[in-house]
Amino acid sequence: MSVTEGDDKPLKYPALFRVARHLLINKVDLLAYTNFNMEKAKRNALAINPELNIIATSCIDGTGVGKWMESILTSIV
Repeated sequence: MSVTEGDDKPLKYPALFRVARHLLINKVDLLAYTNFNMEKAKRNALAINPELNIIATSCIDGTGVGKWMESILTSIV
């Protein structure tokens, strides 16, 4: 899910979030330029699937990328 696409995705696509193991919230470097509410997005996603591993990332500054890679490697083992 991308901050540029809005924080309402968990409510629009609950089936997707229900079966997911990880939620990647990308483009967090753009938060200041959007009306994306990080806490609302996380709260809605966790209400649908309390087991979600939520990782906020930015490919511009590298925020969360290591954690994302670690979660991928852990998931395939």
